[in-house]
Amino acid sequence: MLTFGFDKVDNFYFILKLVIESTLLVESDKKKIGITGENQAASYLEGLGFEILERNYRYKRAEIDIIAMKSNLLLFVEVKARKNNRFGNPEEFVSNSQKKLIIEAADDYIHAINWQKNIRYDIIAITGKELEHFQDAFY
Repeated sequence: MLTFGFDKVDNFYFILKLVIESTLLVESDKKKIGITGENQAASYLEGLGFEILERNYRYKRAEIDIIAMKSNLLLFVEVKARKNNRFGNPEEFVSNSQKKLIIEAADDYIHAINWQKNIRYDIIAITGKELEHFQDAFY
């Protein structure tokens, strides 16, 4: 017969609670960094004269962070924000499958508004306070 003292059970639940709380804090921190990055990217694009048409546009399993327009150019932007580049540069984390989903969502948007002019897919990478804009990042 197995028996556990209350101390062991209490310690187990205490450790489990700490693990869950720290995981939630990390996820919350990542979400805040992402939202802040998207806000910075939108402000940056507006400073370049773009009009922000959509934020977090969803189509099926895809999401486009920012859709912006300037004269005859429709811009689809993926924003990647990180506190630091310890694990690599933010722009390196846009996978080929994510690019395909973004293109599929963009295609839906293009048809929905009957866009007949130029389009471009960009990545805006933010590391800390540094912003880098990669134009024509993928097709």
